[in-house]
Amino acid sequence: MNLIKNSKLAYATYNFFKKKELMHNVPLYRKYGLDKKYYSSVSSEDFKGIEGELIFLDTHDSEVELPKMEGFSDLPNNWQESLLGWSKNGYAVLEGFFDQPRIDEAVSIVRDLKKDSKTIWQHGKRIMFAIHQSDKLFRLGADPKLIKILEMLMGKKVELFQSLNFFEGSQQRAHSDSIHMTTFPYGNLIATWVAFEDLTEDCGPLFYYPGSHKLPYIMNGDYGNIGSKFSLGTKTYGDYEDRIEKQVNEQDLKKKHFIAKKGDLLIWHANLLHGGEAIQRDGSTRNSMVFHYYAENAICYHEITQRPTLKKKR
Repeated sequence: MNLIKNSKLAYATYNFFKKKELMHNVPLYRKYGLDKKYYSSVSSEDFKGIEGELIFLDTHDSEVELPKMEGFSDLPNNWQESLLGWSKNGYAVLEGFFDQPRIDEAVSIVRDLKKDSKTIWQHGKRIMFAIHQSDKLFRLGADPKLIKILEMLMGKKVELFQSLNFFEGSQQRAHSDSIHMTTFPYGNLIATWVAFEDLTEDCGPLFYYPGSHKLPYIMNGDYGNIGSKFSLGTKTYGDYEDRIEKQVNEQDLKKKHFIAKKGDLLIWHANLLHGGEAIQRDGSTRNSMVFHYYAENAICYHEITQRPTLKKKR
């Protein structure tokens, strides 16, 4: 079973039948001189020695550049203040972004989806891709005001790709989203986290390390998980988490919790290290929804499994 799971040929065979959802990478493979088919495996090793354009606010200061952008001065002052720290911190908090009626509607939709296990993809204690089951949930993540802010931060257009719904704390160790939803050039991913209820310190809140987005991206080669031409590496996800923990300790990073109110929204950088604290109170909930967005003109793939990203058309 492990041989099949780790076989690049098995993934390529599956991908062969997903041409419409995988063609997005092909023009970019050509742009960067890569001899790859739409179904080929892809990893960070393929881009060694290739220069890619960096995200604007990864090389420029948000405190200087954001005030120049159209629409920024129209945002609430507290949102502006948080967004100005993007380049330094790698995240921004937009308090009360969604009003309570809209959140209540989303909570009701997710509750109904959870009852119908045949139509949703549940992974552990979370629902994945609920945006493909509900137009209203999709429109929550693709809110025009939100998209405009994300595009200010990215300096280019973005598209909503994935969603996750949590009902309790994930208790996940620190990680970067870029190991799961990877891009070349790096940084062409951005994420948001929306509180569906008021949260407390004992419910296993989201944590993150301000400034950690500036650290080197940790990819398969950084924890001995490259594999071979025909098979994936044999390291576990725990090995990756151990490598991130080592990075955190070496840099002496300081952890921060997101103790959100219902409707608050957190935006974070592709490489911001974050996770979920241990749940301290039995029965506590952490109802929330995460959205991930890819930026345009980037190769999109999944570093651990070395699979190109399937993009479902709406």
